[in-house]
Amino acid sequence: MEKSKLLAFALALLSIGNVCAEEVDTLKIVDVEEVLIIAAPKENRKLRELPNAVTLLSQQDMQAAQVNSIKNLTALVPNIFIPDYGSRLTSAVYIRGIGSRINTPSVGLYVDNIPYIDKSAFDFDYSDIERIDVLRGPQGTLYGRNAMGGLIKVHTKSPFSYQGTDFRIGAGTHNQYNTSVTHYHRINERFAFSAGGFYDYEGGFFRNAALNNKKIDKGQSAGGRARAIYLPSENWKLDFNVSYEYSDQGGYPYGLYDKTTGDVAQPAYNDESSYYRNLLNAGVNIEHQAQNFTLSAVTGYQFLKDRMFLDQDFTARNTYTLEQKQRINTISEEIVMKSKENRRWQWATGIFGFYQWLNTTAPVTFKEDGMAMMDQMLGSVIPSKIEVPMGPTSSMNIMPALKITSTRLPINGDFETPLLNGALFHQSTFRDVFGLGGLSFTAGLRLDYEKMKMDYNSGTAMDYTVGITGQMVQNGQVIRDITMMPETALTVESKYEGSISKDYLQLLPKFALQYDFKKNTGNIYLTVSKGYRSGGYNIQMFSDLLQSSLRNDMMKQSKEEIMPHVPDAYKELVEGHFPDAGVNPDARAATMYKPEQTWNYEVGTHLNLFQNRLRADAALFWLETRDQQISRFAQSGLGRETVNAGKSRSLGAEISLAGAVTTNFTLTANYGYTYATFKDYVTTNSKLEEISYNGNYVPFVPKHTLSLGGQYIFRINPGHWLDRIQVNANYTGAGRIYWTEQNDVSQSFYGTLNGRLSLQKGNGQIDFWVRNVLDKDYAAFYFESMGNGFMQKGRPIQAGIELRCRF
Repeated sequence: MEKSKLLAFALALLSIGNVCAEEVDTLKIVDVEEVLIIAAPKENRKLRELPNAVTLLSQQDMQAAQVNSIKNLTALVPNIFIPDYGSRLTSAVYIRGIGSRINTPSVGLYVDNIPYIDKSAFDFDYSDIERIDVLRGPQGTLYGRNAMGGLIKVHTKSPFSYQGTDFRIGAGTHNQYNTSVTHYHRINERFAFSAGGFYDYEGGFFRNAALNNKKIDKGQSAGGRARAIYLPSENWKLDFNVSYEYSDQGGYPYGLYDKTTGDVAQPAYNDESSYYRNLLNAGVNIEHQAQNFTLSAVTGYQFLKDRMFLDQDFTARNTYTLEQKQRINTISEEIVMKSKENRRWQWATGIFGFYQWLNTTAPVTFKEDGMAMMDQMLGSVIPSKIEVPMGPTSSMNIMPALKITSTRLPINGDFETPLLNGALFHQSTFRDVFGLGGLSFTAGLRLDYEKMKMDYNSGTAMDYTVGITGQMVQNGQVIRDITMMPETALTVESKYEGSISKDYLQLLPKFALQYDFKKNTGNIYLTVSKGYRSGGYNIQMFSDLLQSSLRNDMMKQSKEEIMPHVPDAYKELVEGHFPDAGVNPDARAATMYKPEQTWNYEVGTHLNLFQNRLRADAALFWLETRDQQISRFAQSGLGRETVNAGKSRSLGAEISLAGAVTTNFTLTANYGYTYATFKDYVTTNSKLEEISYNGNYVPFVPKHTLSLGGQYIFRINPGHWLDRIQVNANYTGAGRIYWTEQNDVSQSFYGTLNGRLSLQKGNGQIDFWVRNVLDKDYAAFYFESMGNGFMQKGRPIQAGIELRCRF
């Protein structure tokens, strides 16, 4: 739809919209938790009243900052960084120096109290979201595994709180279009439901020079959500929800990066890459209010089916491709009993468990240029010439020859990785300890058990030929050629098939001391907590293992074929020139990585000042991490892996301010500082040379994150064609970010400026928005593979229009 038509349509709808009742505005910052009643099965008090660093984002906050996915939280929340990979395959969330690019996440995600176990499901549509809570620091005592960096809690709108139909339609530059509609209906005081759907289309920002400048990152997604809440009595609540989302997108706009000049080439790879995903989530929350406690049971189910196709060399050469398919089924159950609010002894205790079925197929195919590389690498498994002395002036050259004849090499991989987790937890808070009003002490402990298993079946076969010729040499001249073994066709097969399992048992304690100031003006707290991220298996490493096995098996097979054709007089000498085939790599040792553990020491405060005109949150933290999991490409460049990096330390601070300058003018500021370095990380390179990264900065962790925002409302007298005009501006920045353990490639501090102009009338509004107003050039992501560096640029300036209407 053209912008002029969209504007006319928006104004028409605005003109017929009913005038909504305005809330009474006061000169203060409204506490989100006072306005929105969100069920919290585990917490006994509001989040800002707890000894945690937390950021709360309402629906209005998300609209003002243009948050439409998890990746938009970067820098809006202090010390959080989520790089944009260019696809929804994975969401790497980094908080306070803790994060993960692949495999197990380090930050937990809950949607309506249901855990999302796999981070392939983290990036979903936010059209029906009411609030987001971001808790920083380990949350393992109450939330268990993989919440060592923090926790993101997403809440959808309740049909008891909202009534009517919400409609949204928008368009933007770079061929972006979106629409959504959701209806909320309360049948009676006992039952309410909501149902809606959405559709998003992106035309893409980057072009592929090797495929006729076709857009790389265009895509679309569609889905819907339904929710029903039933109150059979005053003490019972049943909350049902189900959502489905389909995504189909291109991705991975990576261009070659020149470390010498700092130039980034236009993406240019010859095999079109893509990603699609089917995501289904369903859950039920059952809550019972007893006289002295609240009992809740949360049951969740998630189904994910996706496919990623990748030109893994990211060049115009026909080297190799990767296709990865996942099929995930996850069932979770959590039963929690907690005390009522405002008790001197507040407690929460519960049991949690989940089981995940995960099947992954990940075939790698080496193509023409890849086979030339394989020929060079594997063709040297046997000596090319062996000189045998025969006399003072004569000798014989025995020359084995090996040539790979396969034009392609498919490496198949099928992996079953079921996962079982169970936990028991309890946390108590004692208020007014030692008879001091306002002083409280919290102690909690979680016993977390996990069983991981991998059934693997990966193999390949390759055709090649071997032969032997001999040369009689007299006085340095070849006088005769001898065919000892004619060129013979052979096939070498290598396979890994078996099963690996591992059990983990963790104790996750938490201790906190807190003092609440009088008149609800805030608190100060000291917290010590432990978090952990579970271990796992590097399934992409099987491609690398099979190449080593091929080399060994080919060396052994070639020797067995060649030696019978060598004259007996020369066998011992010739055999000594063949290198030892060696032992094939062990799958368990090569693919397994250990859990990561951290201790977090934190002091912070939440303040409500000047009669709630200023809200301030601040914290200082110190994290000691052991066996930190680092994601990197294998030394051969063929496949990604997670390795344990010894020890690291993260020191930092963060502060958030929100203030009402006047009734119509509000300002926000968020700043985070993280100094994350390796303290014990010594490894080896491809030449088996020892390399120490001690003292280097942890990759993907910005030293600084910054967000500055402002909002001004122009109120218009009744009877005019508009009720009010709202202007929002937001500046977010992050840096310096080191992309490698070597710290030789980095992105300096950068910032993007975003803005929104909203014209509001009754239940309707029309927004004009712009992102990256200054068209800032920056790197969004970087990695290295096969000796090359690849960089993804950040998105350029984009503008658009959006209509919102409620009826």
